[in-house]
Amino acid sequence: MSIELSSSPQRAAFLDWIDERFPWKNALLFFILYLTTAIIARVSAPEVGLHLSMFDFAACFIAWSFFLVIRIFDEHKDYDKDLLNHPQRVLQSGRLTLSNLRTAAAIAIVSQFAASFALDGGFGTVSIAWIALFVWLCLMGKEFFCGEWLEKQLLLYAISHMAIMPFIVYWFAQLAAPGIAWNPALIALSALALLSGFAFEITRKTWGPEEERETIDSYARILGLKRAVSFIAFMVVGMTALQTFLIWQLTASVTATLIGGAILIVILLLALKTLLAFRRSPSAAGREKNEAAVGIATLVGYLTLSITLVVTQPLTFTLI
Repeated sequence: MSIELSSSPQRAAFLDWIDERFPWKNALLFFILYLTTAIIARVSAPEVGLHLSMFDFAACFIAWSFFLVIRIFDEHKDYDKDLLNHPQRVLQSGRLTLSNLRTAAAIAIVSQFAASFALDGGFGTVSIAWIALFVWLCLMGKEFFCGEWLEKQLLLYAISHMAIMPFIVYWFAQLAAPGIAWNPALIALSALALLSGFAFEITRKTWGPEEERETIDSYARILGLKRAVSFIAFMVVGMTALQTFLIWQLTASVTATLIGGAILIVILLLALKTLLAFRRSPSAAGREKNEAAVGIATLVGYLTLSITLVVTQPLTFTLI
């Protein structure tokens, strides 16, 4: 790592920033998203076949590093606003600098492209998928060159940023099965990733009354609290429907679909219960419970989908 992050105080500050703005617990979701994509890509391509390898372990960290880059882009984009609203944060307090974060991002970006280039054995579909993904991320970083206007359109802002999820799914699929083409399973998974990302983003910014600030927009203020919660509930229902559809499409098993679907419906009902409680009595604590409920619904949904496919398909383990 460069000298900018080599000293102990800076390493400590970087780890504190990770804990504050990009918690390690979130890595589990990114790992599972990659593994789910890899499993679906391989199951939906009979010529590849379902297998897991040591490369997939490394690819989980490559996937995590891309979401780290997204977080670093956001830190640059929102720095001045956060300086006003959150001066106590590690970055805004001066313990860490934007230059430090650029160093970390550069290392991650080089690693991602190197892995893509190596899998292609040159320049091919994996590299192209990564470049398309990175171009969209750069456009997001520049707020599509209409940031002042876009920031006032909170819903459109979220849509434009969540639209990166299909690019992520396609790159993950290429990492797992280089050269794979779009197919119904990958399209459904992209829609699922889009819905789950959108659901969590709206949940995160649908605040209780005591959290509202004049300087920051929230979905509760823009859409109305009841409408925002209903929107989240609709997306969680959509997630469950897509997960069940993928199980049916990829296993063609009534038993697997019924068992997987039953697990997904239980998780859905628990999430809806939490959302409805917040709708009746909104609060900061309720918003935190909503985040946990939507996060668990997303995590368990991906896990249920992955485990169902693994136990119903022939699976091999390879070193590479």
